[in-house]
Amino acid sequence: MLSLSDHRAARLAALTAPDGWLNLVARIDLAPGRHLVGAGQEVRLPSGPDLLGTLDLTGTDAIFARPGEAPRPFQPVPDAFPQLRVDPFLLEIHTVDGTPALRVRDLTLRPAATLRHFPDAPAWNIRARWEKIEAQPTEITMKDGSKAEVSLTHRANFLHDGQTFSLMPTHWKSGKPMFVFRDRTAGETYPACRFLFGEDPSETEITLDFNRAISPPCAFTDFAICPLPPPGNILPFRIEAGELAP
Repeated sequence: MLSLSDHRAARLAALTAPDGWLNLVARIDLAPGRHLVGAGQEVRLPSGPDLLGTLDLTGTDAIFARPGEAPRPFQPVPDAFPQLRVDPFLLEIHTVDGTPALRVRDLTLRPAATLRHFPDAPAWNIRARWEKIEAQPTEITMKDGSKAEVSLTHRANFLHDGQTFSLMPTHWKSGKPMFVFRDRTAGETYPACRFLFGEDPSETEITLDFNRAISPPCAFTDFAICPLPPPGNILPFRIEAGELAP
């Protein structure tokens, strides 16, 4: 596991990277078929040439052709959505609950960010009981009001002030369970939710280091769609650890 300082440096680098969240300039819903893309086209970009190119979208593939150039397919990306660099943009086919959209990152931007945190709190680095449960198909709400289906398969149980509380991961990234939660610091932290990735799981235990809790992508851009916490992940106390609202 990275040290906390290295974790925060990697977090800032990821936010400001070419495929990070700070240069996202558009998210445009799409239907399968052929689309003209550009500043003056049906799929309207906020900048760039009048015609950037033609996007062919099927149920399983996406191909883009600039004027006078051969078509190129979008490429798979680990733990992300298919992407294709078409200067001056990085294009991404973002699919949520079966509905595709074109996300556009402007590579001419050089974004910067300052992240704020609660003081380091060793007491909020918890070794929790890790429990596998029978899979529970569950509908969760996204920040834009849409719904998404997830499968709940595990529960992390921990003690706070003599009571047992549980968090359930709704997503997994790079093999790590992702907990979407909210606590009584909401407002000081991003109001909708925070994300926390479980670390070092065994058959019976997992580390929940709330000092590594982060704001979700929708804290940085209106073009992200973030999950909200399932009811059981709304905690009735303050967790003064991790990122404050940006």
